[in-house]
Amino acid sequence: MPLALLALAVSAFGIGTTEFVMMGLLPNVADDLGTSVPTAGYLVSAYAIGVVVGAPLLTGLGSRVPRKRMLLLLMALFTVGNLASALAPGFGWLVAGRFLAGLPHGAFFGVGAVVAARLVAEGRRARAVATMFLGLTVANIVGVPAATLLGQHLGWRATFLVVAAIGLAAMAALARLVPRIPVEAHQDVRSELRALGHRQVLLGLLTAVFGFAGVFAVYSYLSAMTTEAMGFGESAVTVVLALFGIGMTLGALAAGPLTDRALRPTLYGSLGALAVVLVVFPFTVHVPWAALVMVVLLGGVGFMTTTPLQMLVMNKAKDAPTLASASNHSAFNLANAGGAWLGGVAIAAGWGWTSPAFVGAVLAVAGLAIALTAGYLDRITPVRRSTTEPLRGGGPAPTNGLAPQARPAFEERAATGPLEDRAATGRPR
Repeated sequence: MPLALLALAVSAFGIGTTEFVMMGLLPNVADDLGTSVPTAGYLVSAYAIGVVVGAPLLTGLGSRVPRKRMLLLLMALFTVGNLASALAPGFGWLVAGRFLAGLPHGAFFGVGAVVAARLVAEGRRARAVATMFLGLTVANIVGVPAATLLGQHLGWRATFLVVAAIGLAAMAALARLVPRIPVEAHQDVRSELRALGHRQVLLGLLTAVFGFAGVFAVYSYLSAMTTEAMGFGESAVTVVLALFGIGMTLGALAAGPLTDRALRPTLYGSLGALAVVLVVFPFTVHVPWAALVMVVLLGGVGFMTTTPLQMLVMNKAKDAPTLASASNHSAFNLANAGGAWLGGVAIAAGWGWTSPAFVGAVLAVAGLAIALTAGYLDRITPVRRSTTEPLRGGGPAPTNGLAPQARPAFEERAATGPLEDRAATGRPR
């Protein structure tokens, strides 16, 4: 694996730290700025909205910018957003700073995934993308707990100053290690939008929204479950969150080579396993060691879905994958918001602290159903014979009613069969 992936992983570490650290700092921010904890929760929503808005917007605006320069600009915006958060004079300014910090999130991972895939041979692309995502998972093991402790002892502003410093270090690594990768001549906003409208791309994004919402239905309330359902003290919350992060890392490590071998089976298996873990989880919370094992498994199988979903939308978008890749992270953040909301509805209805797990299982099954439907539609999509290929018996090939100038475009679309099957078998299905 090239060293450039290290620069992408360092950037992902900073992004992952600032995304999740706010959940642990909400009481500190609320006390310091004179607001309630529920109101301070808008800071989490502001970041998520920034991701959803920024992913398509910044990717579209930067469609003609060389990849390396685009990564540097996005990381610069990330750094400014965190610096603005650290220096915010009031709650409203902090909301704006969090929104600004979230804007480059999806676009960076979208462009970064395309760059990572281009740095390696075709059969190792999923592993390269998973390596970049390792920075995000390690942030949940090291970055978020450390940043939370720093904020509790030195104030929440110190946390965002440190994250801004990580952003500067990431920019230096990107400038030094990432090679210059030009934008393809045919790539522009229109081609990106056309690729985003591909049926398989849209189904992949819909799978992410439902499937990954199952993870966040539980993760959003894991701290409360630790104390209210598992019976641990508040000091154990950091340990439980770190175990979830360890599971995420193991899932990312496994997802890379599995996706390179068989993309759709990896996606089906991870979503199915996620549904099973979520159903079993509520029955293990009263057994401490079993509950901790399930937390690791939840992080592992949950995050194992990200790499095949990322590669799926990139493969199906084909020649213009950047916007589809970035939009996948908008889908993940919609899953974040939707899963958290539905999990909260279940708790508010009096169904118990572990009820979000059953909600998450339903969401995971819905994601699996969408993925299976997409796979079935992909298999039955006809791949027609090339018009230049002679028929058996020497007769002329059929034109299928297409004008000669329309045939190449049709044939190009017909050739975009399941790329994941080609990577695994060396030939189209």
